[in-house]
Amino acid sequence: TFTVEEAVETIGFGRFHIALFLIMGSTGVVEAMEIMLIAVVSPLIRCEWQLQDWQVALVTTMVFFGYMVFSIVLGLLADRYGRWKILLLSFLWAAYFSLLTSFAPSYIWFVFLRAMVGGGVSGHAQGREENKPVVAMCSCVNPFLSLGKVFWLAGSLLIIGLASVVNPTIGWRWLIRIASIPGILLILVFKFIPESARYNVSTGNMAAALATLRRIAKMNRAAMPEGVLRETAKERRGRFKDLIHPKYLRTTLQIWIIW
Repeated sequence: TFTVEEAVETIGFGRFHIALFLIMGSTGVVEAMEIMLIAVVSPLIRCEWQLQDWQVALVTTMVFFGYMVFSIVLGLLADRYGRWKILLLSFLWAAYFSLLTSFAPSYIWFVFLRAMVGGGVSGHAQGREENKPVVAMCSCVNPFLSLGKVFWLAGSLLIIGLASVVNPTIGWRWLIRIASIPGILLILVFKFIPESARYNVSTGNMAAALATLRRIAKMNRAAMPEGVLRETAKERRGRFKDLIHPKYLRTTLQIWIIW
């Protein structure tokens, strides 16, 4: 017998992981563009709707409030229904509400719609965290992890560059519409991303898990291990109260403060 982790070690790193790295890394571009969008749009909506400082600040606050709330909800749903479905849902959700934002008739609607965009963007992490550093769905470890940060930087630079051209000419509403295009394009390549083999094994769907592993092996031109796929021995899952256990409390507080 062999586990998913043992299969991945046997298959090794290859073309599949590079392709998946580029796709999942691109979600960082989309996320950065949606988050940084507020910085380049805020001065314009301030003038258009005669906003005070606290009202401008509230827009950013509500984006991250939506991110915080829905990241918990989507995380729980991803555990239940799988990463792929939630990742696809989050991209559809974020693109839909981002486009709606460009038609916002008032400040209140703008704040609400951007909060919903933040909620959709939070689901992107379900795919990236599961696939770290390239595809943690197969428990891979490789030197590409540090390169993942480049995608966020690229998204930030892209939205700032677009804003410098679009804002003075056709306005901030068109900037939002153009910024939603990369997210829509990514949806088209989601068919390439398989469901997590670990998730399929955990739900007893061995056939789907094997299909994923064989697909990876074929792309990497590697051989599958011999034997029957089995589930890894289950360990006790962490709980929230573990974070405030005396053993981890100091580390927990430090990480919360840093974030």
